[in-house]
Amino acid sequence: MIEAPVRDPITRLLTPEALRHPALAWEPFHRREGLWWSDVLDSWVAASLADCSTVLTDVDRFCSDWRRLGEDTPVASLSVQALDPPEHTAVRALLVHAFRALDRDGLRRAVADNVERRVEELADRPSFDFVTGFAAPLALDTITEVLGVDPPDGHRFPAISADIVDSMDHALRPETVEPGRAARAALADLAGRWLDGPARDRGVVAYLAAHRVPDRVTDTVLRNSLRVVLHSGYESTARLLGNALLACLDSPGSLDALAGGVTDTALHELVRCAGPVQAEARGCVEDTEVNGHPVRRGEVVTVLIAAADRDPRAFTDPDALRLDRHPNPHLAFGRGPHACLGAPLALLVTRLALGALARHHRRPRPVGEPVFRRNATLRGLDRLDLAWG
Repeated sequence: MIEAPVRDPITRLLTPEALRHPALAWEPFHRREGLWWSDVLDSWVAASLADCSTVLTDVDRFCSDWRRLGEDTPVASLSVQALDPPEHTAVRALLVHAFRALDRDGLRRAVADNVERRVEELADRPSFDFVTGFAAPLALDTITEVLGVDPPDGHRFPAISADIVDSMDHALRPETVEPGRAARAALADLAGRWLDGPARDRGVVAYLAAHRVPDRVTDTVLRNSLRVVLHSGYESTARLLGNALLACLDSPGSLDALAGGVTDTALHELVRCAGPVQAEARGCVEDTEVNGHPVRRGEVVTVLIAAADRDPRAFTDPDALRLDRHPNPHLAFGRGPHACLGAPLALLVTRLALGALARHHRRPRPVGEPVFRRNATLRGLDRLDLAWG
């Protein structure tokens, strides 16, 4: 008897079932040992915590800057996300200093006040969509507060941002490439106007405008990197909030456990289980091997972060939300030189928002089934209808 060929599980990642139930989505990847080839992605795939960590941390062997493989990368694509050291080091250092210069206590107060105000506004509604009524506007308010700018057009910005997220799945949805390119250009143009506009007295934009050194970081790279900060700060935070709340609602007693305070341990477990970033790609710079598996120069390795964070060899009962899990070596914020710059901000917003909801005298409960956006790379909700009770 001839067995039917095993279907590439990558093709399932955009299905509603896989987006709704991560345990079902990632279980097939844990049956495979080492790296394996995906015809759909035209790349090797790493799904274990050990293999994914190796690829993410070794910038000498695996690149984010595709020019190291001889590819003609458009200048408009060069940013802190798409550069490797030493160019990456220069722009990341500038961004790190800009974040460190923020008034952290003032930022925390601003976010806490925003959270409380939004909870109060929703308190008298019989039901509401958590995504559009709370998570997304809170995330946009927060990142623009950090940048020190006025929020962009509230009607157009979410659609532009969504086009960028959709294009991250271009291997699965080729039709998203051009809208994504146009959206990136629009946000980069906005970032350029911020940097070159009237001087500001606070925020990341003010710091970058005052401290940029074109000989070290070109204006184009700085503008593109500011675009990345805006987009990532909005999308990653909003999606983490929605995913994390849903994970708590799916796990009875979790909100009760958070009512007394959202600890660092609980936060990192929520990020492990519900972090939005599910995959990244790296190019192989030299013939090498990963865990004994040969990878040739020019080949791509897709790192499945969400699968690694449910690796049964690294996590006991990996599909369960255990708010006291320790240790917790998750990869949800990446690893190595390209680890998420805005992780502390995302954790701050999630701590304050979930804490406020957990302490509310009427806990939120789901109304109907949640709806996920059709994104595999950056998982997030399109709608989460809730009621108080």
